Amino acid sequence: MLKDYVVVDLEMTGLKAKTDRILEIGSVKVTDGMETAVFHCMVNPHMEIPPEITDLTGITNEMAAQGLEAAEAVREFAAFSRSLPLIGHNILFDYSFLKQAAVNHGIPFEKECLDTLKLARKYLPEAEKKTLDYLCGLLGIRQEEKHRALEDAKATQALFRYLQEKFGEANPSAFCPAPLPCRVKKQGPASPRQIRRLKELAAYHRLPLKMDPQSLTKSEASRLTDKILAAYGRIPQP
Repeated sequence: MLKDYVVVDLEMTGLKAKTDRILEIGSVKVTDGMETAVFHCMVNPHMEIPPEITDLTGITNEMAAQGLEAAEAVREFAAFSRSLPLIGHNILFDYSFLKQAAVNHGIPFEKECLDTLKLARKYLPEAEKKTLDYLCGLLGIRQEEKHRALEDAKATQALFRYLQEKFGEANPSAFCPAPLPCRVKKQGPASPRQIRRLKELAAYHRLPLKMDPQSLTKSEASRLTDKILAAYGRIPQP
């Protein structure tokens, strides 16, 4: 049975690793079957958090602004998790954000993973839904604070422990971590020219920029510029 691993959960500004950003990382380390350490940090996304994300998580712009830079957060999490496999509920979702940030900042990050969502689909077919919240309610797993990274990581650890103890001995191969099909390309930072043009457009059209221009990637700056041009037009030439 798997005895050494790290359970992780993230909160993000949205659903797409290429265009959205990490807000919070929470993790529980398990050594020889015992919880031995936790990791938690807020991450500064350098953008306004969508209201629906604040409503869901309770994370405000003020809270996030005090967080670590993404590179520092992922580097610290990589040091915390070391070479241990990762476990998460729908782990590919969280892993894709970690991997994208790691690649963007040149941080080595390759992990084998195990997904409690897939395990629940296989071994708890009677469960009406397979969300973490629903499964915790079904199995009597206590959640102190839903949709916050560390508390969800703790809940996922309890779910994994239940699944492994109940089904792991008879199905050992299903509880073996494996590499994930997650390939991402490095996103370079926006050029000074892109940032200058974007600021000029926003100033001319009197538009608030909801993302710090200095934090944009080349593709983000290009998409945002194109969006402004399509909606408001170019700056007239003198």
